[in-house]
Amino acid sequence: MSLIINGVAVAPPADPRVSLLDHLRETLHLTGTKKGCNQGACGACTVLADGERILSCLALAVQYDGRSITTIEGVGQAGALHPLQQAFIDHDGFQCGYCTPGQICSALGMMMEAKRGLPSNVTSDLTAAVTLDRAEVQERMSGNLCRCGAHNGIIDAIRLSVEAAA
Repeated sequence: MSLIINGVAVAPPADPRVSLLDHLRETLHLTGTKKGCNQGACGACTVLADGERILSCLALAVQYDGRSITTIEGVGQAGALHPLQQAFIDHDGFQCGYCTPGQICSALGMMMEAKRGLPSNVTSDLTAAVTLDRAEVQERMSGNLCRCGAHNGIIDAIRLSVEAAA
């Protein structure tokens, strides 16, 4: 049994009751993923499991046996930021930065959802390709909170990153 964290196979925790978040932070010392509410309400702990966003505080690490988990540490590389990370910098998508890792992982997952054509609550035409306009991005990112009030910069960074990737 092993987890694939940022491309590296790692052993699961000895205790099957350990959350993925606690395993990442306390055992593997990957502290980029943040513990916010520890109840799945804030999104600070968002990581990608096989490209889909999940709340790591609500997931048991053993549930992800053999699956690929990407944390913020696996998004960019030293000296080579992911374009979305650079967009957050360029468009003031953070203030204190606490929620930023979860915001970025969630945005990456959201972009993949849109690419697959998955609608949101505000998608007007369920038969058309999803367009990540401001309303779509705001709806899809509503599970990630920023207590500093950097939401406008976050939404701008995501939208401009989506446009640049198109």
